[in-house]
Amino acid sequence: MNAPLSRQVLADWLNDALQPGRFRDYCPNGLQVQGRDEIRRIVTGVTASQALIEAAADRGADAILVHHGWFWKNEDPCIRGLKHRRLSALMAHGINLYAYHLPLDAHPEWGNNAQLARVMGWTPDLDAEGAPRRCGPEDLVWLGAPAHGSTVGALAADIARRLGREPLVIGDPGQTVRRLAWCTGAAQGMMDAALAAGADCYISGEISEPTVHLARETGAAYISAGHHATERYGVRALGEAVEARFGVPCEFVDIDNPV
Repeated sequence: MNAPLSRQVLADWLNDALQPGRFRDYCPNGLQVQGRDEIRRIVTGVTASQALIEAAADRGADAILVHHGWFWKNEDPCIRGLKHRRLSALMAHGINLYAYHLPLDAHPEWGNNAQLARVMGWTPDLDAEGAPRRCGPEDLVWLGAPAHGSTVGALAADIARRLGREPLVIGDPGQTVRRLAWCTGAAQGMMDAALAAGADCYISGEISEPTVHLARETGAAYISAGHHATERYGVRALGEAVEARFGVPCEFVDIDNPV
């Protein structure tokens, strides 16, 4: 059996790898809730929901690593109701909670955007130094291309097949996609930046009412591929990196979400 991993050593390694200080985020990144000192098993997941906490406890995990953690800006800070139940369950089992939001979206290897491109077979544009070309707030939107000759309809069908979720498409299914932009999760508001960077099709997880009009009036396509569906892969890849580095088992648990 591998030696246990120190709670602080893991926190330091994650912070060094993901550089949360670079981002103006909506929540604290890093170790959000302190548990036991030694970590022998980790569960990863998209969101620190009650179901994920229970799954981690059932597996004897000492830590949970997620993309969507707790303590979001402007939420009620009182610990009661749902928040009390979650926190009580976590602390009763001595489980550490680590969460990385925008830093995990942005990471060039383990990030949600990088991993979505890998899963979908998209080719990111690279700059002179070999880094992915990006745009938009915090440089979160990735730019690139789908398979040669892809249309909006073919791209949507490929998303449905690979992600297991039927996307919502705004635009002409027969339109050829030459310049693609994407940002996972609830990044529909970044479509303007994607279009300004030359994209003719933008993909994110969710959709808002204004997104429809923006797509229709610019002639660009918008594909809403699912918040959860587009963000399953980053935290899984991060967990695999932790396991490879420290030898501590990391199991991804997918708590499905239709949004």
